[in-house]
Amino acid sequence: MTVGAATLGYAVGIERRRWTLRTAELPVLAPGARPLRVLHISDLHMMPGQKSKQRWVAALGELQPDLVVNTGDNLAHPQAVPSVLRALGSLLDRPGVFVFGSNDYYAPKRKNPARYLMPRGKKKRIHGKHLPWRDLRAAFIEYGWLDLTHARRSIPVDGQTVFAAGVDDPHLRRDRYREIAGAADPDAALRIGITHSPEPRVLDPFAADGYDLVLAGHTHGGQLRIPGIGALVTNCELDRSRARGASRWGAHMWLHVSAGLGTSPYAPARFACPPEASLLTLVPRGKTDQETAEETRRNARTTVR
Repeated sequence: MTVGAATLGYAVGIERRRWTLRTAELPVLAPGARPLRVLHISDLHMMPGQKSKQRWVAALGELQPDLVVNTGDNLAHPQAVPSVLRALGSLLDRPGVFVFGSNDYYAPKRKNPARYLMPRGKKKRIHGKHLPWRDLRAAFIEYGWLDLTHARRSIPVDGQTVFAAGVDDPHLRRDRYREIAGAADPDAALRIGITHSPEPRVLDPFAADGYDLVLAGHTHGGQLRIPGIGALVTNCELDRSRARGASRWGAHMWLHVSAGLGTSPYAPARFACPPEASLLTLVPRGKTDQETAEETRRNARTTVR
């Protein structure tokens, strides 16, 4: 009982504020392209009073990424839009793209944690109050970030062309991939897809259309992981082994899933899964699958800042 109480105290009081920068190198660019640094931010679940999180995220601006990708679930409170913008700070001056998740549209609600262990078909979806996602979207666009919700865009990034596309949140079944279907630009240095929830029904068409990399969030990395076993759930149809980090999806595409920076205010705990942002160094393709997998594992790093 004492061990359980200590574990819960650590998960609630320490680990959920152990802000971590994860880094990885992925070979996804066209041959001859210059490396690009992409900062992947997801699942802020911001509350107005979360000053530590806001300060840590604001400091990420010092990394000066070439591109910022935000894969949704920024909000956890109706008055959190100013806090999100304050946290993102100078990152809003960098090239950026975004899509939204369920907790941009709806506030979190108290739920029985056992629901996450139930088969998805047996769950009744519970929505909270509407959140001011339109205000957040307007602010992102005013700063120059691009909304990729059911959109395809060519973006100049560090003198190279990035072809990007995204869908609305598959967790809410708002995704309509048919609106962006079609081959990605074969001449782009990078073809990137973004989605909040990494549902296989969305990942498969991205791969079929020739995208090099898809970025997603939503899973929280499992949020509570068992050392040696990993995530118990992903809260979507993605298999548990891919709940966090980079993996191959099909023969040619990579998937990167962020464990995110927040939690629901009704489940404020993390264990063996600290809150994270990810700095991805993208380099040209050309290595064998085995060399690539070994190098990705070797180069993956986490840093507590």
